[in-house]
Amino acid sequence: MFRTPQPIGLFDPSMERDSCGVGFVASIDGIASHQIVRWGVQCVCNVTHRGALSADAKTGDGAGVTTQIPQPLFAKALKQLQASPVAPGDLAVGVLFLSQDAKAAAAARHIVEAEIARGQVTLIGWREVPVDPSVLGDKALKTLPEIAHVLMQRPKAVGAGLEFERRLFLIRRRIEKAWEQQHVANSYIPSFSSRTIVYKGLLVAPQLELFYPDLADPDYVSAITLFHQRYSTNTFPNWFLAQPFRYLGHNGEINTLQGNRNWMAAREPELISALWGKELKELLPIVQPGGSDSMSLDNALELLTMSGRDLLHAMMMLIPDAWQGMREFDLDPLVRAFYQYHAMLTEPWDGPAALAFTDGEVVGATLDRNGLRPARYWVTNDRVVIMGSEVGIVEVEPSKIIEKGRLGPGHVIAVDTRRKALLKNEEVKREYANAKPYQAWVQQSLLPMASILNGNIADEVITEPESLRRHQRAFGYTDEELQMVIEPMAKTGKEAVWSMGDDAPLSVLSARPKWLCTYFKQLFAQVTNPPIDPIREELVMSLNTLMGARPNLLEEGPAAKRLLLGTSVLLLPQEFSAIRSLRYPDVKATTLPIFFSVADGPAGLRRAVATLREAAVKAVDAGATIVILSDRGVDRQQAPMPALLATAAVHHHLIRTGRRMKASIVVESGETHDVHQVACLIGYGAAAVYPYLCYQTITSLQMAQRLGPETFEQILVHFKKGIEQGVLKIMSKMGISTVGSYRGAQIFEALGISQELIEECFPGTVSRIGGITYEHLAEEALAWHREAYEAEEPLHLESGGFYKYRRDGEYHAFNPEMVRHLQQSIRLSDYDSYQKFAAAVNTRPPMVLRDLLEVKPLGPAVPIEEVEPVEAIMRRFNTASISYGALSLEAHETLAMAMNRIGGKSGSGEGGEDPARYHSTDPTRNKNSAIKQVASGRFGVTPEYLMSARELEIKMAQGSKPGEGGQLPGHKVAPDIARVRHTIPGISLISPPPHHDIYS
Repeated sequence: MFRTPQPIGLFDPSMERDSCGVGFVASIDGIASHQIVRWGVQCVCNVTHRGALSADAKTGDGAGVTTQIPQPLFAKALKQLQASPVAPGDLAVGVLFLSQDAKAAAAARHIVEAEIARGQVTLIGWREVPVDPSVLGDKALKTLPEIAHVLMQRPKAVGAGLEFERRLFLIRRRIEKAWEQQHVANSYIPSFSSRTIVYKGLLVAPQLELFYPDLADPDYVSAITLFHQRYSTNTFPNWFLAQPFRYLGHNGEINTLQGNRNWMAAREPELISALWGKELKELLPIVQPGGSDSMSLDNALELLTMSGRDLLHAMMMLIPDAWQGMREFDLDPLVRAFYQYHAMLTEPWDGPAALAFTDGEVVGATLDRNGLRPARYWVTNDRVVIMGSEVGIVEVEPSKIIEKGRLGPGHVIAVDTRRKALLKNEEVKREYANAKPYQAWVQQSLLPMASILNGNIADEVITEPESLRRHQRAFGYTDEELQMVIEPMAKTGKEAVWSMGDDAPLSVLSARPKWLCTYFKQLFAQVTNPPIDPIREELVMSLNTLMGARPNLLEEGPAAKRLLLGTSVLLLPQEFSAIRSLRYPDVKATTLPIFFSVADGPAGLRRAVATLREAAVKAVDAGATIVILSDRGVDRQQAPMPALLATAAVHHHLIRTGRRMKASIVVESGETHDVHQVACLIGYGAAAVYPYLCYQTITSLQMAQRLGPETFEQILVHFKKGIEQGVLKIMSKMGISTVGSYRGAQIFEALGISQELIEECFPGTVSRIGGITYEHLAEEALAWHREAYEAEEPLHLESGGFYKYRRDGEYHAFNPEMVRHLQQSIRLSDYDSYQKFAAAVNTRPPMVLRDLLEVKPLGPAVPIEEVEPVEAIMRRFNTASISYGALSLEAHETLAMAMNRIGGKSGSGEGGEDPARYHSTDPTRNKNSAIKQVASGRFGVTPEYLMSARELEIKMAQGSKPGEGGQLPGHKVAPDIARVRHTIPGISLISPPPHHDIYS
């Protein structure tokens, strides 16, 4: 099989990104011609700007086309093989990339022939594909595989069409597995079909026809040409990962890829197909390891298409419309039912995507629910459809164009050459929505949350403050968490806003116990895939949550067991009470405790996690469809297991044991009280979260009259809304729209967790350094437990000191002593004071990873006369671009003056600048920022502002608040700031994520 680079040092091939050119040319009437192929090749050449070019100026990231099998071309090939003619549809062609090593290539061919014979398909012979390696760049040439065609004929015992295609699919999967088992490296099958053939490689588009002379042969005819030019940034470029794949070409990124792969693996033990029977196991795994996001999506599409659904149906399942946010009168109820039904079967493959796809008879295109990639089409008067990333990709007389259009968010367009029809979005969706009684199936299969509520509100009030304090201390609560996290959300329904900057140590370097979730950092969308806007694009976002056993992906009909449908990931007391009490035959909840024995010490956590895993398996085997992981009931003998550890451990163990799709995980957690904690739990597999201790804390705050006059129910709704908006914001920062796609997607990077813990509980999570073990986690949990249960004096919460400096709290880099030394050295211009400041910095506890490094001399000191003068060095100095408003006027102007004096450059940030600063006459007091920034908010951007710059800085992604825009609260927008930003005083200013046109 093919190989991708292994992670080395800080390089991880899974973290790369992508943007491509894609499209198709097709005859509506299904008339095969060389002109369709010529236009397809011309199109891919005209989207070369969407690809990448290596330093050798000849190696690209990949280009290719998929067409119907050109019958006249292969009729000539059959003659050369002295074989009898084969009717169209009975001839199949396998395209193979084989190893450069002759022995390995021979072994690969032997396996191919053996499996074709085993599959009872007639082997006609081999065709060496004509290629011209002289057009390749050095890198492409060094990795050039042997490219061969294997020609096959349908036997009479196998039906034509889909039955033959299924047989070929089975043979191909057997070949791939045999290659893997026999360690036949660097071998890959781009296509293996009686309908389609793929010509692709590590090429720049103009090389495609030169490298493959077949494409220029007039006998190469097809009614369909799907093309793709790759800009490889989410996997290392190679011959095998060039596109198109067997069914699709993709411009975009699947942001939820890790979760999609995990869920596909989890489904495999539950798959049943009448079409495949026992042979289904030979098709697994669904997703081939080592592939790109596009290849993984192609794998999923192929299985669905080969297992009974046609191409358009399967694509609508995997890339659904934003049906949840559409109003009733904007969406046909039957179409809504179609999507709602399929949401029970599979989560969306979410992220910006323009997809062109074909099975050789139907060719189509679709956009993701946000429409974050362009797709435009023309229809000519000779009934040819040309679809691509932009207009002008092929030369067509304007007089021949009878229709122009573009795909909107979630839209689909298709050419069906069998029906000789161009199918538009409404027609396609209406046709599939009416094909089966989806409305009836939805009604039979879903159990709405409202239908199980009894109206009673669980009693979350703890009457004894001492008992509440013990529980809060046992879970690490501080007074600061109450004041700055819980209380603002309970009052306003929003997270508190405070100034940016985190000068506390990383959790792995802190001397204080930390929640496990603080070791996980949220990933965020960047340049080729900026975030979406959770405010302006609210309609496409959804927190709808399904709980229970999932139906079989490969069969259609009402679910065997009903699914509970909730509208949020955060449960209110009455909702959780109802779930905990579920005892229907098909929907049943079981609670598992997540404690470990204090008497067992630090070693007890590892054993408790192992016991929990097995308990979860037994619960599912006993019929539980909702597994509740609960740490309620902490006492002197039992310490709470980190909720995130328990959730991830159970989630992945159920995947490994083939039971994950039989049950959902709900977490009843005392530790959970903020947005990041909830996001981590959902990201590692939880369906919903019930933060019981946080609700008890809110009750106590209300009783202390700290939350205003509203009722307990109203306050909980506020808090719930704050959590929900925060989760949506986190999802949007990664360009994800639905929580179904976010769940289990593991869109985090671990910082300071041991490899053993990652592999056992968080597999697939990027972790570039080692760190804490089970024992470390246990020691931190036990430290909090001792504070709660060994103290004799009346308990109170610690101040915390994480968000703000406190003398008895967390260490901060900019503590009062550090600031005092710095200010003294500046005010007095005193070197001794500066040395005290430097000594304080250099001897402080490690805060970040760089504090663990020391500068290692490369060799003897360079004579000072060989070093550039100070003035030359200082010209390279730039300040960070921090806006006026985020900085005071005095600070902003002082930075500009200082950098202008030394010859460096200061950055204006995105907040504009007073025009009076542009034209300073005193060079010693020049307040003009040399670097002018233009960001998505365009605050203060005028022609004069731009002309005053020595350098322009275009902000593609926010640095200080990754994945979102800058934010200036209304109370900071004073009249002077408002004037500079061209707005009104007192109005909150938020920069939206960048407009999608910049990268699509």
